Amino acid sequence: MATTLLDSDLPGLPLRHRGKVRDVFDLPAERLPPEARDHGPLLLMVATDRLSAFDVVLPDPIPGKGEMLCQISNFWFAQTAHILPNHLTGIDVAAVLPDGVDAALYAKRAVVTKKLRPVPVEAIARGYLIGSGWKDYQRTGRVSGIALPDGLRQAERLPEPIFTPSTKAAVGDHDENIDFDTMVRTVGAELAEQVRDATLRLYRHAADYAAQRGILLADTKFEFGTDADGRLYVMDEMLTPDSSRYWPADEYDVGISPPSYDKQFVRDYLETLDWNKTAPGPRLPQDVIDRTRAKYAEALQRLAGISVD
Repeated sequence: MATTLLDSDLPGLPLRHRGKVRDVFDLPAERLPPEARDHGPLLLMVATDRLSAFDVVLPDPIPGKGEMLCQISNFWFAQTAHILPNHLTGIDVAAVLPDGVDAALYAKRAVVTKKLRPVPVEAIARGYLIGSGWKDYQRTGRVSGIALPDGLRQAERLPEPIFTPSTKAAVGDHDENIDFDTMVRTVGAELAEQVRDATLRLYRHAADYAAQRGILLADTKFEFGTDADGRLYVMDEMLTPDSSRYWPADEYDVGISPPSYDKQFVRDYLETLDWNKTAPGPRLPQDVIDRTRAKYAEALQRLAGISVD
């Protein structure tokens, strides 16, 4: 049975960050089981059922969304471990929860992770021309400084996947596409090249896998971090409908924005309202909540083979 969680409440665990969807807590060493204390600094990452649209967190949760996102991420972390290590430790979440907390509430939506140093750039791979990439191309014929052929149409498949980094904006602000040279100046040439290579390798692997299941992976965003030795890891969420644009292959067509496995129903509904897209966000009708939840559940089933109760 799916659970619903809007805000994590874990007394005794220091809250490190509360994002649009994820709550991140420090795990003091004294709270860890003895066998887990040789991992180095650790975090507890919780995927809540919060939903944001137009950079505003809405008041209504999507029941079970955090569980589905976490399960999709974990599936992809396992699928790509041969390409790049990830932040998961495998430590049982129930073993680190404070006394009195309902373990069932966090079992499918939380993970114990390594505490890494985040790479301060959003790593984006694009296989199709859509979203901000399409807007940039219409203006300049380029995406993140990469020249593309003339005459491409909206949602058209690119000749090769491209790496298009962007800034990491604060909550409420918008990320901005940057070129690779700007990324090099931000993080250094060696790390920038590692991130670019890893991003494209992960994207190609996932796109091939998804295509076999009738799904097109138009683009996706990865988060990376490094450990004390400078080793690169993929972290946070991975290849979820929140961080990726998935299209049903049988509904794909060039020249339009195809339907996707995400919060499309929410955005479409909000566009019908007289709302200025600033906080607080409006309440959602039950029908919009149910249809959005169903899309996440379909993505989990088709990609990972996991059915939602």
